[in-house]
Amino acid sequence: MGLRKSSLPPGWYPESQNGISRFLAGSDKIADIGGPARAAVAPHAGWFYSGRTAARAVSLLDKRTETLAIIGGHLPAGRAPLFAMEDGAETPLGPVHFDSDLRAAMIEGTGGREDRHRDNTVEVLLPMARFFLPNASVLWMRLPAEASSFAAGEALAAAAEGLGRRVSVLASADLTHYGPRYGFAPKGAGEAAVEWVRATNDRRLIDAVLSGDPAAVLDRAEKESSSCSAGAILAAMGFAKALGTGGARLLEYATSADGGGAADRENFVGYAAIGF
Repeated sequence: MGLRKSSLPPGWYPESQNGISRFLAGSDKIADIGGPARAAVAPHAGWFYSGRTAARAVSLLDKRTETLAIIGGHLPAGRAPLFAMEDGAETPLGPVHFDSDLRAAMIEGTGGREDRHRDNTVEVLLPMARFFLPNASVLWMRLPAEASSFAAGEALAAAAEGLGRRVSVLASADLTHYGPRYGFAPKGAGEAAVEWVRATNDRRLIDAVLSGDPAAVLDRAEKESSSCSAGAILAAMGFAKALGTGGARLLEYATSADGGGAADRENFVGYAAIGF
């Protein structure tokens, strides 16, 4: 089927090899969790806003990874899992190859369908994955915000074992989208609102991930509007549990309001990098 073309307009990430290399230079030295990660959560906004936080997670992924499952979201409960069906995808660093064997196993196990939609959650992380894991194939998958996505993560671990494939998972998920633009502003505007998102709303979701409680992650994401892609997070948790990785660690937390200067403190988004 050829290569999947970029669907995002210019500006989401650097458009040249030199631009990406400059942006990510030194990123492999910015975090340490005592060993390589087999699963991680990273944000999926434009790199100007969340790229440094995302690099905290992606740079820690096991360099021996043969296939990286980049799991996106933006799917509500009740939707079927979605998979890119092309042979691979274009990036400014060259093409990435899609793992058709792993994809076939996961489609069979989940009843997945072809992802025909324009969506940033997987695409924005492809160049970063290509930079840090240049020899890895990719599984492009998006999962709904429901409990079955935790089981899909466990199934992914089983499918990888069955294929004899060393697989790692990168879950693509932003946290609270706050402000009038997003229809969610229970604490008004300004620094008090930013601090509430940082210390309370996002922190409760992060704590649920770190404690390994998928039901709490889903409940808080739904009731507290603290993640746009809870299904991706659940899959990473299920995969990590199946592998017995030994728990999760928060690597970095930030918001788009942290940029100083003209940063928008009325409409902003929370970002977390988590490694398993």
